[in-house]
Amino acid sequence: MDHADRPDRPVTSAWVTVDLVIFTVRDDALQVLLVERGKEPFQGRTALPGGYVGTDEGLEQAARRELWEETGVDSHDLHLEQLGGYGTPGRDPRGRVVTVAYLALGPEMPEPVAGTDARRAHWTPVEKALDDEGRHLAFDHAVILRDALERARKQLEYTTIASAFCTEPFTISELRHVYEVVWGQPLDPSNFRRKVLKAERFVVATGQRTASVAGRPAALYRRGEKKLLVPALLRAGEE
Repeated sequence: MDHADRPDRPVTSAWVTVDLVIFTVRDDALQVLLVERGKEPFQGRTALPGGYVGTDEGLEQAARRELWEETGVDSHDLHLEQLGGYGTPGRDPRGRVVTVAYLALGPEMPEPVAGTDARRAHWTPVEKALDDEGRHLAFDHAVILRDALERARKQLEYTTIASAFCTEPFTISELRHVYEVVWGQPLDPSNFRRKVLKAERFVVATGQRTASVAGRPAALYRRGEKKLLVPALLRAGEE
């Protein structure tokens, strides 16, 4: 090895894990999927689902496997993207562990089924999960959860990802509800509708309407093919 290629400080081997932040809208709240750890460290504490990356699998493959093994949720029904890496020394008492976090979004999903080393899996309102700054969460999962929440809120401004929370077909009102829940602020219905329909290929009309016994039936839409939201939909205070 050339001297210039040598590290200028001691290095150590590290284990690699994946953690998942899965958001959905349930009971008019943004909820996150959490598990109760069935073994040490942090046995009995609440955590994000996740685990070690196998020697024969990639990061995303490991994330999808861990999600299925610990909760019984099929990741192929979700929007899945890499959130970032977390490697602060001491974040895991077992040793040097670097985790790669993934953000997953999906429409209202059923109750998960715990498996492998998870004692219980359950949906929890994000606001409740971050009570007391999330100190009850294992590892550095409160930090990861806060980062994921801000990523999701930002994504709603500049991408069409909000439709991933909706079961097709959906109404503009249902889409607006997603924004209100994730952003935590009410939106003017008329103004929101105008902005959504003005955005290039955000939603596509199906030509159908809801079956309503009272009031005017609402138009139904499906997801458009556009990924970036043009023009952007900004939160109050972001304009």
